[in-house]
Amino acid sequence: MKKAILIHSVTGLMAGVRLKSYIFIFAMAFFTVVTFANPPMASKQQIGMFKNSKTCIVLESGSLSYNVYVKDAVQKYWKSTQFEFIDQQEFEKRRFDSRNSFLVLMKGAFDKDPGGVSYDYMSLVMGDSAYDVTNMPELCSIPISYSDDNNIDYGYAMPSIVKFMQKHVNTLDKKRFDISLKGLKYYDNPAGFKGKVLLLNKDMMAPDADSPEKIKTVYPYYVKLLTTAEIEAELAKDPVNTLFNFHVGPTQSSGAGKCFEMIFDVEGNLYYYNYRKITNDNVDGFNLKDFNQIK
Repeated sequence: MKKAILIHSVTGLMAGVRLKSYIFIFAMAFFTVVTFANPPMASKQQIGMFKNSKTCIVLESGSLSYNVYVKDAVQKYWKSTQFEFIDQQEFEKRRFDSRNSFLVLMKGAFDKDPGGVSYDYMSLVMGDSAYDVTNMPELCSIPISYSDDNNIDYGYAMPSIVKFMQKHVNTLDKKRFDISLKGLKYYDNPAGFKGKVLLLNKDMMAPDADSPEKIKTVYPYYVKLLTTAEIEAELAKDPVNTLFNFHVGPTQSSGAGKCFEMIFDVEGNLYYYNYRKITNDNVDGFNLKDFNQIK
């Protein structure tokens, strides 16, 4: 889960009758940085309210690729609620209404990250009276990229993420306490890998796991090392008994912060979630330690 500092990626907004500092932030198109322990998990009542809400899909003013990916995935796969696409100005008008839920891009930084590295999260939240957007009740948040990374390569994962978020809300309704303790690691399912093909991005592997020979030393099941384009082509076939890794890591010029590993299937089931700090001894990429946790 996100910790310590959260940044909402709203730009160019006029907040109207807000406090002067609030108006300044949005009118000047600056990011607001807020000290924050943990985003509040939606209550049982709020989870129930989601099912009768209208979900507003907030489009970004500065990320056309994100807008294309999220619009396509939502139009095809969002089944839980009525939905509507809105801009960020409309989000500011509606976000205090508890009859609405929102799928919105947030920026978040973990505490103790070198240089305050931040990450883009796709977050599903409920409308609420909270003044700060980071206090809106959270149903689900998935990291999708490092902030300000122009190499957008999460499009192939977007359909599974959109499907997973809807399944997660249903699970959260029944297993809220367990998920509050474990976060998304609640879904870790090593037994689910047996008999399945695991698609891995060959450009996102750690040096100790960048070949089939190295992987076979710890992982007994079938893997395919592919390019991003090849993974997209495979997933477009809607394959059965197939899993894929979605990796979020730094740009080559950065090499700092944390990396995230998620393994989904095309139905939106999450099989593995992990994140760790990148160091000289624990470099970026899916590594043999990850394989040891899923075998």
